[in-house]
Amino acid sequence: MEAWGTDREVIRTAHQWLQQGHALVLVTVLKTWGSSPRPPGSLLVMRPDGVHAGSVSGGCVEEDLLARFSNNELSEQLPTRLDYGVDRQEATRFGLPCGGRLELLLEQLNDPDQLQPLLSAMQEGELVSRRVDLASGDVTLAPASANQEFAYGEASVSKVFGPQWQMLLIGAGHLSRYVSQLALMLDYQVIVCDPRQEYAAGWQVPGTQLTGMMPDEAVGEYAGHTRSIVLALTHDPKLDDMALLDALDSNAFYVGAIGSQRNCEARRRRLQELGLSKAQIRRLHAPVGLDIGSHTPPEIALAILAEITALRNSATAVVRNPHAVNVA
Repeated sequence: MEAWGTDREVIRTAHQWLQQGHALVLVTVLKTWGSSPRPPGSLLVMRPDGVHAGSVSGGCVEEDLLARFSNNELSEQLPTRLDYGVDRQEATRFGLPCGGRLELLLEQLNDPDQLQPLLSAMQEGELVSRRVDLASGDVTLAPASANQEFAYGEASVSKVFGPQWQMLLIGAGHLSRYVSQLALMLDYQVIVCDPRQEYAAGWQVPGTQLTGMMPDEAVGEYAGHTRSIVLALTHDPKLDDMALLDALDSNAFYVGAIGSQRNCEARRRRLQELGLSKAQIRRLHAPVGLDIGSHTPPEIALAILAEITALRNSATAVVRNPHAVNVA
């Protein structure tokens, strides 16, 4: 089993292993100091035979945890917390850079019923908070909102599961299919808006939601918050501009549009004529995506998700070529 995995993959894998009769330990990164390969909230699930899914570090911490688990060296009183890298020598031993340090939570899992409610909620696209009482190990689930974050206090730890980020795609065309497939892999909730019946009728991407709303209505319904992405991908100004007018005047984290450099400049002029300010128009990513020399729809989809991911991860060196051209 590979080391990395999304929350959904880790929980689904853990549930399958519990159904097969394996006893598991679920590991959550509680806190980090210095440089750390994985952020708080990262998950690892492991079996006594060494098979595991997810990751809490670059690999050395996982190796030590697996060895201690298989040798029955972990505390019998779970949940429990462990520190790695408490001094420079230990940090070096476990491959934690720059004196890094991790604090981990370990929970015992024995029954698939422990994870079934969480898995069901995630499969339904719900956003839920899983709270662990650190004294008793009791777990409770509650509805969560998109602005909730991972929280670790003296008495409990809470982690939000589900599609915290929404992506609204304007247009149910060829490019949207590839963008939505990549977005689903990155755990976005994907909504595809296309009032054109001939396009909507051919949409077949499981896991996405299709709406026939007009684009401005869809922006108001799905994309007014700070964890929303709006991508105008139709090449039809009547639809794309309708979405962009509302999206650029909203709290959406990222707003992008497909098109050549020339077409995008013409779009900016139209948006200014329609009343948007220069500051609002500067928020528009167009041509959308990083310049990776992309031409085919899968390549353009990759460029789009790469730029959004870089910005979400607070990248400081997102290089965009103003002469990039999208030709899908």
